[in-house]
Amino acid sequence: MHLQASIKDMVIDYELIRRDVKNPRLEFRDQQLYLIVPHAHKDHEKVIHRHRRWIYNRFSRVQKLREISKDVELVAGRSVEELKELVNSFVAMIGNELGAKPQRIGFRKMKTKWGSCSSKGNLNFNSHMRHLPDRIIEYIVFHEMVHLIELNHSHRFWNHVKERFPDYKEYETLLAAYWSLIQKQCTGQSL
Repeated sequence: MHLQASIKDMVIDYELIRRDVKNPRLEFRDQQLYLIVPHAHKDHEKVIHRHRRWIYNRFSRVQKLREISKDVELVAGRSVEELKELVNSFVAMIGNELGAKPQRIGFRKMKTKWGSCSSKGNLNFNSHMRHLPDRIIEYIVFHEMVHLIELNHSHRFWNHVKERFPDYKEYETLLAAYWSLIQKQCTGQSL
């Protein structure tokens, strides 16, 4: 059932779904809010009210990303092989800079991440990165390479990132905007 809730200055659309679940829960998928409740649940508005700050923050972020994504364009025509060559060149350059080398580098389609670094030193990159500008790809590679030195997102990790990318927060926001754009423009298409 399609419903709306007013939170601060926003009117937020959401889907109410009744299922065989024990407790109500909120899910935010594909820029859409879902409230999933047990069949007998009576007061779904109470759940919305209790989580209004979280809902508001998520929708505010989505609106911001929609605005930013109007100003970004996906790179067209880059093959996965070309992406691999570019990433490998960045890995070599950054590896010399950091004194770190990955055990293995892999590429695959990922649903939620641009890249990952395992505790064994294996780097995996999202093949959707082929749609990103080179400088953004360089940032992702650097981010993952720093994980070879600092596995978690500690202050030391971000200090390493800041040395090369003082404006790393802008890169993180841009990555979210590119992700939103890729989801919107490429859904159902072969990436």
